[in-house]
Amino acid sequence: MTTPPALLIAGHGTRDDAGAEAFRAFVRELGRRRPDLPVAGGFIELSPPPLGEAVAELVARGVRRFAAVPLMLVSAGHAKGDIPAALAREKERHPGVSYTYGRPLGPHPALLRVLERRLAEAVDPSWDPAEVTVLLVGRGSTDPDANAEVFKAARLLWEGRGYAGVETAFVSLAAPDVPSGLDRCARLGARRIVVLPYFLFTGILPDRVRTQVEEWAAAHPDAEVRSAGVIGPEPELLDLVLERYEEAVKGDLRMNCDSCVYRIALPGFEDKVGLPQQPHFHPDDDGHHHHGHGHTHSHSHAH
Repeated sequence: MTTPPALLIAGHGTRDDAGAEAFRAFVRELGRRRPDLPVAGGFIELSPPPLGEAVAELVARGVRRFAAVPLMLVSAGHAKGDIPAALAREKERHPGVSYTYGRPLGPHPALLRVLERRLAEAVDPSWDPAEVTVLLVGRGSTDPDANAEVFKAARLLWEGRGYAGVETAFVSLAAPDVPSGLDRCARLGARRIVVLPYFLFTGILPDRVRTQVEEWAAAHPDAEVRSAGVIGPEPELLDLVLERYEEAVKGDLRMNCDSCVYRIALPGFEDKVGLPQQPHFHPDDDGHHHHGHGHTHSHSHAH
């Protein structure tokens, strides 16, 4: 019987110890779910273990083929650039190793069900959904395609669930920010608002969302505002990662390139078409900027 490729999970990274441990525990649970697969996981930045160490661990276990799945909700710089660059580097470091690259998680129906549960946990049971406005808060990116995916998730969450509306905001790098998003909800007449972080695990940025919500609520006592929890290591998330793994192994990838700034000249981003990329670091995870990462690579969708 042919041995299936190993599973490599690629994460963002965070300086929040609990968030990093949640990722590592999630990887361990994936391994328990699929004892037939070697499973390892690593981070692009900020947290141990780095992705290269996770690849080295697989190679030490005799792995020659693996499928890499980005544990990310949207296709931003990490999924489009940093992870492919890191994987290409590891292939050079470990001659004879081959890999396929899966797609990010996206607003999958299973994750929308989890988001709906998080909303239900946050609201008063007596509240009518038709009186509840949801503010979905994403990470935020300099990539318009990635930000648009958060708006898509908000629309899909609104469809058929009876909420008064689902608005969108970002905690970093993109507008509207959280206070502006809450202002918009209030101007639209919302009196009951649930802020829903579009994040997989706890961390610096979800904590920042909650703090900003508390500050806004204190300044707007007439509005009833609740904060929901992050998605977390739910069974649906485990199932979806394994679904992305199977797609990658079978070559059944459906990555959407129609609005990628590296392929299409979008207004204001024309200079990015075909541009070699610098692996970058998210400036708001820990409040520090990172320098000295000078290796470049060309962006490719030929996963």
